[in-house]
Amino acid sequence: MQTRNLGDGGLAVSALGLGCMGLNHHRGPAPNRAEMIELVRAAVARGITFFDTAEVYGPFTNEELVGEALQFLRNDVAIATKFGHDFKPGSDGLNSRPARIRQVAEDSLRRLRVDTIDLFYQHRVDPKVPIEDVAGAVKGLIDEGKVRHFGLCEVGAETIRRAHAVQPVTAVQSEYSLWWRQPEAEVLPACEALGIGFVPYSPLGRGFLTGAIDEATSFGSNDNRTSLPRFTPEARKANRPIVDLLKTIGDQKGASPAQIALAWLLAQKPWIVPIPGTTKLSRLDENIGAAAIALTPDDLARIDQAVSQITVQGDRYPQAEAARINR
Repeated sequence: MQTRNLGDGGLAVSALGLGCMGLNHHRGPAPNRAEMIELVRAAVARGITFFDTAEVYGPFTNEELVGEALQFLRNDVAIATKFGHDFKPGSDGLNSRPARIRQVAEDSLRRLRVDTIDLFYQHRVDPKVPIEDVAGAVKGLIDEGKVRHFGLCEVGAETIRRAHAVQPVTAVQSEYSLWWRQPEAEVLPACEALGIGFVPYSPLGRGFLTGAIDEATSFGSNDNRTSLPRFTPEARKANRPIVDLLKTIGDQKGASPAQIALAWLLAQKPWIVPIPGTTKLSRLDENIGAAAIALTPDDLARIDQAVSQITVQGDRYPQAEAARINR
């Protein structure tokens, strides 16, 4: 597995990371914990060194799983986790006050079984707290050695600039894939100008771009895709052409649609590190195989031209959640 630098911050990680949310959260019945721990360790054995979790996944239990899986592999990996939520009844769900950030850091350090958090993201912008205060709080944690790098999730370009002026931002994480390209407008240019890495989550469109989901697919009651407008049966049927395109390219390259989707992301910028998630070893191996696929400039131009003719149907989040992102 090749390595990539997440911007200019000095954080070198594998070209593909592992998004850990689905190991026990948001995707139907929770998988067997012992099997998921072995999956994480298998990822390390295959060269993956970048693992993404958050306190809100579970909540808390995902960090505990990742911490147990990686406790004896600490020197070989970088672990990213996130702050910014409030679990108190009656709250609006967000809390990035400096005291809360510090408390989350202490709790995450314990659950992850580490002395330092490699990358500490603000999970969502809290409109009640100036981003400068957030950056200052993380700067204090970095100065104390409890955090190595500062990150932001689902933010707009101006917020990135304001935060970066207080504490250099190492990475920005946002959804990005062939069916969600909004970061290309302002966020990716801001990252490039400031020397910030970019981490696409849901690089396979929450599974849709693998080709394994169609309008007849049913989801469990606790699968978060049941609430996403882009996953109504009508939207899934309307969006099938983008999967057909990936399959066509894949057939020519001896690759799967998922591998082409990931290879396309890797070809966009050398400081982009996608974090596909999976609970299956076969899918992990498939995803890793994407790093070996080289798309030519002609391939990329063909994909861009074809995608430009496809109008993706359905918002990616319900309206209330969408209002919280890209601030």
